[in-house]
Amino acid sequence: MPPYDPSAFPSFAVTVDLVVLTVRRHALCALVVKRGEPPFQGSWALPGGFVRADEDLDGAAARELVEETGLCVHDPGTPQPVPGNGAHLEQLATYGAPDRDPRMRVVSVAHLALAPDLPAPRAGGDANSARWAPVEELLGHDIDAAEGTGETPAPLAFDHTRILSDGVERARSKIEYSSLATAFCPPEFTVGELRRVYEAVWGVTLDPRNFHRKVTGTPGFLVPAGGTTTRQGGRPAQLFRAGGATLLNPPMLRPEV
Repeated sequence: MPPYDPSAFPSFAVTVDLVVLTVRRHALCALVVKRGEPPFQGSWALPGGFVRADEDLDGAAARELVEETGLCVHDPGTPQPVPGNGAHLEQLATYGAPDRDPRMRVVSVAHLALAPDLPAPRAGGDANSARWAPVEELLGHDIDAAEGTGETPAPLAFDHTRILSDGVERARSKIEYSSLATAFCPPEFTVGELRRVYEAVWGVTLDPRNFHRKVTGTPGFLVPAGGTTTRQGGRPAQLFRAGGATLLNPPMLRPEV
């Protein structure tokens, strides 16, 4: 067998891009940053960066998540993120079109990150500003109009509109059958708060009684936390936390819209 010649193959870079989703003001929002350097200088993009030579993909994604949001990745073996600064993180997909980055051949491994209602983001790296934007505005190319600038809307930089769309669809499909929706909730939450997560992610209104019956019908899916709260107004509501059962059976199918 002839020896392997690295110079016979073109070099390329690897990046990680983050679809960071949270629920703010009852709307599903994504983190976007305004690029401060070429290419696409001044355009909105998903946060991310190049993978360093001494780190693996998950490590690079976790590092970028900390740099962009201050969030740490929680242990997937635990039902809830670390209170106050934890996030669910999973690989989403790989994107490698030859012309996706005008600088050079770049392959991106996108990751999906979910966390409860997050504070205003801070910009880092080559980004000069960052914000949360409703995904409906981003996927409709309406981010500038949402800011009140009146400028012609533009898509996200690179192929980030496609990556965001794929991340949102992943979240929308997985909450049908898994406990992923609890990643948008604080460690202790009410059934009503969990229902509003489903409504925000799916963009629908759900029947409260049917929803309560479905999420409490799977043994171990929700576990009573031993207290009540009035933070949503009205009568005290029972607090729950995510239990050991990670699959919702039967699944809660997404309503047709």
